[in-house]
Amino acid sequence: MMLPHHRFLALLTVMSLQATTFAVGADVPKSQADIPKGVVTKHSFAQSKIFPGTVRDYWIYVPKQYDPAKPACVYVNQDNVQFNAPAVFDRLIHEKEIPVVIGIFVTHGRVKALSDSALDRFNRSYEYDGLGDHYVRFLLEELLPEVEKQTTSDGRPIRLSTDGNDRCIGGSSSGAIAAFTAAWERPDAFRRVFSSIGTYVGLRGGNVYPTLLRKFEPKPIRIFLQDGSNDLNIYGGDWWMANQEMERAFHFAGYEVSHAWGEGGHNGTHATEVFPDAIRWLWKDWPNAVKAGEGSTQLREILLPGEPWTLVAEGYKFTEGPASNGKGEVFFNDIPNAKTYKISLDGTVSLFLPDSKKANGQAFGPDGRLYAVVTETEQVLAYDADGKPTVVADGIRGNDLIVRNDGTIYVTNPSRTNAEPSKVWMIRPGGEKQVVDTGLKFSNGVTLSPDQSLLYVADSRSRWVYSYQIQGDGTLASKQRYYHLHEPDSADDSGADGMCVDRDGRLYVATRMGVQVCDQAGRVNCIIPTPNGKVSNVRIGGEHFDTLVATCGDRVYKRKLKVKGANAFQAPVRPAPPRL
Repeated sequence: MMLPHHRFLALLTVMSLQATTFAVGADVPKSQADIPKGVVTKHSFAQSKIFPGTVRDYWIYVPKQYDPAKPACVYVNQDNVQFNAPAVFDRLIHEKEIPVVIGIFVTHGRVKALSDSALDRFNRSYEYDGLGDHYVRFLLEELLPEVEKQTTSDGRPIRLSTDGNDRCIGGSSSGAIAAFTAAWERPDAFRRVFSSIGTYVGLRGGNVYPTLLRKFEPKPIRIFLQDGSNDLNIYGGDWWMANQEMERAFHFAGYEVSHAWGEGGHNGTHATEVFPDAIRWLWKDWPNAVKAGEGSTQLREILLPGEPWTLVAEGYKFTEGPASNGKGEVFFNDIPNAKTYKISLDGTVSLFLPDSKKANGQAFGPDGRLYAVVTETEQVLAYDADGKPTVVADGIRGNDLIVRNDGTIYVTNPSRTNAEPSKVWMIRPGGEKQVVDTGLKFSNGVTLSPDQSLLYVADSRSRWVYSYQIQGDGTLASKQRYYHLHEPDSADDSGADGMCVDRDGRLYVATRMGVQVCDQAGRVNCIIPTPNGKVSNVRIGGEHFDTLVATCGDRVYKRKLKVKGANAFQAPVRPAPPRL
């Protein structure tokens, strides 16, 4: 009986993804029969806390040449043993084309049904196709430590390198996108990726990767892609086109990428053929480090080569509210500890306020004073150079603020309950206050355009930064959900927080994904992650106003830029119009 086309494709997919356990040494020419053979052992794991209730099998390949005196390089593969990998490793290790590698081949998890009348829950798509760090955390925190508890058949302890440069990860279809996601989320742990018929399509968000690759500051990842022109073209997307789009995105962003395109379908035939050459290429020049590329034109317009993030200070509870004065010195708050600190031009950090009353957002005004939203007393205070406060306004449960060149202050007042609307306050130079906007889910960061004609307000519980035109009397009009931000797969919003602008009109937004840099037209041009993966607020300071300072949880980082910041307390700056 002929199967309908869609059922045939589904059956082909299932059949092609069934893992085959190859006998060590299979398909190796007889002339190479004397090559030392590694040993593959089978194990099971059922103690996951990251994927609770799951059980899975895994296999460990240990080459004959492995010496436990030195931690071995690592290859992790999703979906069991594929590509005749043990035999390939035997030969390439023997020929010294790759280092001594221990292979770990692991299945996806299953939650076993409670009775024979029910199905198991199959975790393959959930674990492999989903974005975020859950799967790589499972590998690093649970599976690899479990592997190191095992011993070889002849009693050698298993020791694995923890250096990402010594680790490779691979797979096919959903296992391929899982491999790339592991490296993308944790390049410190995996830097070499083999991807066969990768599922970079719209099953669980993998279709966004080509865009993110183009926008994110590049990571130290080397990747080999394999696919064929007869790969799947179904409801989730076109695998063949998606893999080509990935390859073009890698090239655009300056990654080290190689590929093997063929005419095959959604199976492992071609991948098994090219796997030896792919592995040679992935491990070429080891132990030299895999390096990151230069990134897009937009990134290169902002970032200076050889100028990464550097640590300013650490050991705080939660930092916020960076504000730059006219000298370029930056002040920030440690909110839970109710203290305000100053970063001098030489980089030293000193205490400015021993009791900030848990101040949050802050900004300098044209009068040289530091204006702060004070959480503890629900006030806006202004501090002189000696730290003496003056009350500017009472009765505002504020979050962040910005002070315009004419002395007008805008304060965000986020909703504390679902029944209470978020507000944006305006405080006139004489102290009169009024609400100038309501309705955002959680009004948070606030700043001005360089020409000070527009007010930008971040709605943390959405993906939007709103833009308002400031009227002659300081009130707001022409409200628009203007800046479209990226959201991580692990959250339902961008978490947009503090913001600042440069003199060319770019908007820098602290978000869950890092610092998202937008053009004047409201589009994210690039994303700059921070070293610890956290950021609550940003400000451009330094002697020449060319240093981005980011408050990042318990730490503060800085980074030298090619561009200069626009200060709201100074005269407005009219940037060039955006490229539309």
